[in-house]
Amino acid sequence: MSIIQTSRRSFLKSAGFCLALPLLETFSKPKHIQAPAPKFLFCSTGYGFTKESFFPETAGAWKKLPQGMRPLERHKKDFTYISNLTNAGLTHPHQGSVNLLTCANVYQTAGKSFHNSVSCDVLLGEHLGRQMRYNSLALSGADADGHGPCRSLSWSKSGKPVSGIKGPVELYNLLFGQSKETPEQRFKRLQDKQSLLDGIYLDVKGMRPGLAKNDRDKLEEYFQSIRDIENGLSREADWADQPKPKVNFKMPQIKDGFSEIKLTYELMVLALQTNQTPVISYRQPTKSLLKGLSINFDPHSISHYSVSKERIAASELRDETNTKLLSLLLDKLKLTKDAFGRSLFEQTTVAWGSNIRTAHMLKNLPMIIAGNGMENIKQGRHLELPKQDTPLANLWLTLMQKSGLSQDKFVDSTGIIKELFV
Repeated sequence: MSIIQTSRRSFLKSAGFCLALPLLETFSKPKHIQAPAPKFLFCSTGYGFTKESFFPETAGAWKKLPQGMRPLERHKKDFTYISNLTNAGLTHPHQGSVNLLTCANVYQTAGKSFHNSVSCDVLLGEHLGRQMRYNSLALSGADADGHGPCRSLSWSKSGKPVSGIKGPVELYNLLFGQSKETPEQRFKRLQDKQSLLDGIYLDVKGMRPGLAKNDRDKLEEYFQSIRDIENGLSREADWADQPKPKVNFKMPQIKDGFSEIKLTYELMVLALQTNQTPVISYRQPTKSLLKGLSINFDPHSISHYSVSKERIAASELRDETNTKLLSLLLDKLKLTKDAFGRSLFEQTTVAWGSNIRTAHMLKNLPMIIAGNGMENIKQGRHLELPKQDTPLANLWLTLMQKSGLSQDKFVDSTGIIKELFV
């Protein structure tokens, strides 16, 4: 269980430690233009939206956007709102993100009080990000109000929460921070971590015989956690000597939730542009966004907005601010080019929404799909699916299949959403 294996590029070379990697497309423009790999962004706002002013009433091509979506006016030919999606696995009205990307019912696994499954962003990342520094990135905002018991939107193959990168500064350092470690120091650090894992593994391996089935299952989950960490160490080792890209980007001051989300969106686009990952999920902050708008109600109070005119106004302002930020993200994707001069918008699919419709309503959840990253996608409309309570898993299965991933089923899916395409 060593991070130095014959099947991997070795650290060791002559007297020092280094890793010989070819130059990547990120840093030198290739001679032959290749088809761009699909890219995916998943964003959750946690709590839902205002029933009376956010949701479209008429299906078909956009004529007039609802009030809550009006900041998206300049992009109305480039996004689709999907109605009649329901995440059957969601049972709690204040958990707007916990199983958004897994669609699993986290309270229905026999013998377990809480158990999730793998999220679609992790599966997409494993498929698309093999040659990149990161398979996928999971981001978390300053607060988790309304999102439920999760550390990000992402869950590993063993159903364990993936810790989110907390805030734009940490994300910037991960993407572009240049390490001052020497190769020898880095090798020792990674080797020490691996030795610690090996010791833990050996300490508990002998416990398996004689354990009850439930305890064996728990122990196997523990071993899987060790394997997940080992995979991360191996990936870090493989990329150890490949310098991170340098970008002309100055970190602005983060004043509130609005500036945090805006900056995070910009860094997400940079991560795609520099080819460091093909998939990013983002659990957006809620409380800090309201504070920045001088709204004195907490997010939960806003979700029950109908008790007063002040709460209704606050809820509508929150909606329009969120779609204003989404509009800025789409601006950035359209303006940003890859090494071949191609717009990132034409390569990227943005899935933006929440598990919760409004207040305690869980059916017909809000979901926007933007970007032209999926071939033959038909944008610029309100797509009202013919069947109510169409599984949200159908949408994630559609994205996975369109990315080239061989996936015939995802949780409770019943098929792909063919209506999305020409």
